[in-house]
Amino acid sequence: MAFTLNNVGMRHPSARAGGASALTGLTLHIEAGEHVALIGQSGAGKTTLLQTLACACRPATGSLSLFGADPWTLSHAKRHAMRARLFLAPQTPPLPPRQRVVTAVLAGRLPGWNLWQALASLVRPSDPQAAFAALAKFNLEDKLYARVDRLSGGERQRCGMARLLVSQAQVFLVDEPLSALDPALSLLTLGVLRQEAQMRGATLVCSLHQVDLALANFPRIVGLRGGRIMFDARREDVTDAMVTALYLKSDSISDPSPAAEPDAVAAEVVIVPRCY
Repeated sequence: MAFTLNNVGMRHPSARAGGASALTGLTLHIEAGEHVALIGQSGAGKTTLLQTLACACRPATGSLSLFGADPWTLSHAKRHAMRARLFLAPQTPPLPPRQRVVTAVLAGRLPGWNLWQALASLVRPSDPQAAFAALAKFNLEDKLYARVDRLSGGERQRCGMARLLVSQAQVFLVDEPLSALDPALSLLTLGVLRQEAQMRGATLVCSLHQVDLALANFPRIVGLRGGRIMFDARREDVTDAMVTALYLKSDSISDPSPAAEPDAVAAEVVIVPRCY
């Protein structure tokens, strides 16, 4: 088992006491090597869930087990070592604007480097061939020595994905990787991510707004709304009615639950049996 979350609750970092919850009573199990898509409205809790899985923030309630251990009961050093097995790719990659692309990509190896290796690679990139090969998979090989601030938004997103490829991660946690990409590049990017995960036997959890691409590329779909799981199903069991209900406007249905986000609706959680 890669992840086990039991009744996890999380508050938005900026929320005041008693404010809206980012995740509420969330229970989720993800097997090692699974490919899972997270779908739902903006503000549904997808990013917070990915950050929770990446041990970037500690659950306010409930429990998280990662690789069979609770990361928040481990020492700082052991938790850092556990995080090195994960790669969290945010929607906007944290790429220093004045840095060369080759250096930004090779930063994907930072968890496995000591301080001197990291500093040395800033001066002289340690493995430009690996960075070139990773960029080439996203049609960015010509940007190897370009400055990051000369890249378009879509090129920066693909640069962030190239960083993932050079990492040694066993779990890919990817947040909206297609938001700045055209349809052709979206298909290319998803294909590369899935292929790399399959080659490594890695777990892939990806949040997407493109429901059609989620259904076409991921065997398991988790629908989130208001920080809650509305359904967890095989893609062939996800119906148009389930997707429509997931994206209903908040003013069409009122939700009596005080813990839900303002745009949440009252809905029964649908857990469809899965056979993997």
